[in-house]
Amino acid sequence: MKNKKLYILAILAIAFSSCKKELDEVNINPNAPEIAQADYLLTGTTKATADTYWGVTNNMNSSLLFVQQWAKVQYTEEDRFIYSNSSFTALWSTGYAQSIAGFNKIIELGDAQGNANYKGVALVLRSWTFLLLTDAYGDIPYSQAGKIKQFVTPVYDKQKDVYYGILSDLRVAQAALDPAGKAIAGDVIYSNNIASWKKFANALRLRIALRIADKDPAKAKQIIDEIQAEGGAYISSNSENAVLKYDVSPQQNPVAASFETRNDYRISKTIVDKLTSLSDPRLPVYASKTENQPQGYVGIPNGSTNSEASAIGLANSSKPGAYFLDAKAPAVIFSYAELLFDRAEAAARGFTAEDAEDLYKQAIRASFLQYNISGTVVEDYIKQSGVIYNAANYKKSIGEQKWIALFGQGLEAWAEQRRLDYPQLTASVNTVLNGKIPVRFIYPGTEQSLNGQNYKNAVSGQGADLLTTKLWFDAF
Repeated sequence: MKNKKLYILAILAIAFSSCKKELDEVNINPNAPEIAQADYLLTGTTKATADTYWGVTNNMNSSLLFVQQWAKVQYTEEDRFIYSNSSFTALWSTGYAQSIAGFNKIIELGDAQGNANYKGVALVLRSWTFLLLTDAYGDIPYSQAGKIKQFVTPVYDKQKDVYYGILSDLRVAQAALDPAGKAIAGDVIYSNNIASWKKFANALRLRIALRIADKDPAKAKQIIDEIQAEGGAYISSNSENAVLKYDVSPQQNPVAASFETRNDYRISKTIVDKLTSLSDPRLPVYASKTENQPQGYVGIPNGSTNSEASAIGLANSSKPGAYFLDAKAPAVIFSYAELLFDRAEAAARGFTAEDAEDLYKQAIRASFLQYNISGTVVEDYIKQSGVIYNAANYKKSIGEQKWIALFGQGLEAWAEQRRLDYPQLTASVNTVLNGKIPVRFIYPGTEQSLNGQNYKNAVSGQGADLLTTKLWFDAF
């Protein structure tokens, strides 16, 4: 009798195992790979990151308004800094759930396949993502981020530690990247040009060195010295700009996609006035002429009420230029002009022996050339009293011209305006922050419920979770 019972149990176990196997097979998607492929993952993760960087929430509806390059002509609440803790979820959710998780997986696959170039590229892009996050929010999950099996509720690292960690990651990436190594696929930025990736990695290291320069100049100089000791190869022309090139719908530029169905944004009066005062040839690139006669370049004052903006009107104000509204317009991650401005500042601070004024002029030329403008018009522009380099106030010279050159790159332009304190911008009386301009994003409200204790620890150390709480790098 006992043997009979054991026999029946064995039969049931086999039957259950068979059923489970059949159910497992039914639940397999035949159209989806069971093992992630590094090339497809690299393409998709890169585009998702560029889209959120260049898109509506983090660019058009926030940072471009803060730096007064764009303004709103309809539904102007964001231009008056009326936000909630659900306003800034896109950068956080995409950055962690897609970007960092995806780049971590590519690093893992690169190690498994013995392809160090996949690892190096993913480390560069992950570093850029962490930089976007900490520049915007301040203290963020870094050391435990993207390790969901180990850390369901990751701690927030201090912004200083995040910057230093990224710098270490980029040095590892630089060592891993090998132009003579295995090829990679799915690279929509440099098309497997590993030498360009090495230059981009160094450019990011220089950017971060300057980001920390007001708080830790010795560390900033150390980073720049390390880059020089390793050969000092940087982005050296506009052809080496780090950009994501878009295509026609449905792969179009997020700005173009927005304007296909919305008409909420115009160029800011602040930058129109500045470009006009300098007779800047980039104005027709940055702005479109008004639809109504007399046609001209008319910006909307930032912080306008809905009625004030409506009084100016859609047809009497300038949209961004056709270049930026084109479906194929690139998302610029790092330009040659920015690199030259950074080198000029490093020289001005005494971190290098280069000629700051000459690099400043080269940077302006590179910005013009980025839009196919060259010749005597550029040289005449550089000679103007409002443009000529002022060594006694290099932050003003570099800050104002860099702000113009970074047009459209809202998050980076905002970070640099906060750091250099130029151009000096004024908030509208209609804004709700007592005359202040936002200096950070608010943490997503979901962090309070899903990662509550670590959120509280971050706020306790950094300061109130407000738009006006200055971040560690923002020294003045």
